[in-house]
Amino acid sequence: MKRGILVASLLILSLVVAPAGAFSADDLRITLDTDGSADVTFNYTLSWLERIAVFFRIAEPEKELKNALETATGSPVTVTSARSDSATFSIRNFAKVRSTDEGSVYSTPALDFTGAQEVLDSYWFAPLVKADFSPDLTLVRFPDGHEETFANQYAIPALSHTIP
Repeated sequence: MKRGILVASLLILSLVVAPAGAFSADDLRITLDTDGSADVTFNYTLSWLERIAVFFRIAEPEKELKNALETATGSPVTVTSARSDSATFSIRNFAKVRSTDEGSVYSTPALDFTGAQEVLDSYWFAPLVKADFSPDLTLVRFPDGHEETFANQYAIPALSHTIP
């Protein structure tokens, strides 16, 4: 009994004195198909505290990102896989595609990650977590292989690219 109390006390003490956890957005890759749909892969790093929250399903980063993507695009988003360090999504009609005399014009929506902090603040463990929601690298790849990249940006502008 005393041993159990000692272990519990040490665990609580380690939570109090441990450095704050840190969520880090590593990279976001958006690959467009010819019909304007997109496959999106988001890689991130979680602290040990956040990994515990994900393990116990207290926090579900893939659901939060799914909601953010649906809000930004106005299209339904399907979570195709979710792990403790990444999530993959499929989005129909991510880019608007229109035909012109010059070719097919692909227009993507702007993405803004600044609202993610508000979502984080709603969790009980928010004071223990320091988060960086700006992906180290964001890559948008169009069907012809053209790529747009952004580094450490909280907002990605709407993009337009013409494929002859």
